[in-house]
Amino acid sequence: MTELVLQRPVNAGTTEPIWRPVCRLDDLEECWGEAALVDGEQIALFRLPGDKLHAVGNIDPRTRAAVMARGIVGSRGAAPTIASPLHKEVYDLATGACLSGGEGLPTYPVRSVDGVVEVGQAT
Repeated sequence: MTELVLQRPVNAGTTEPIWRPVCRLDDLEECWGEAALVDGEQIALFRLPGDKLHAVGNIDPRTRAAVMARGIVGSRGAAPTIASPLHKEVYDLATGACLSGGEGLPTYPVRSVDGVVEVGQAT
């Protein structure tokens, strides 16, 4: 896991997140998770077909283990999901909601700029 602390300035009072470069888009395998440490927060990154990116918390809400990046990528209908590798709870990758009604995962804005994946941190 790599920790990045680079910061891009943001105008005071804006709701635009601070974007942190995490890795190159090509470093992420399709339908496979990777963990990153961004500003002390463990984040699980996922690249889906069509270069659709998702970022959620890497900590399993049920066990508190840092394992979500090793979860099983799937879908429920059109919604992309991640299943915990430990107890198989399924979470919506877009919203972080636990589909069985338990505690959800935090989600983070994520984008690719010139082939670099950036995760947004709240200001």
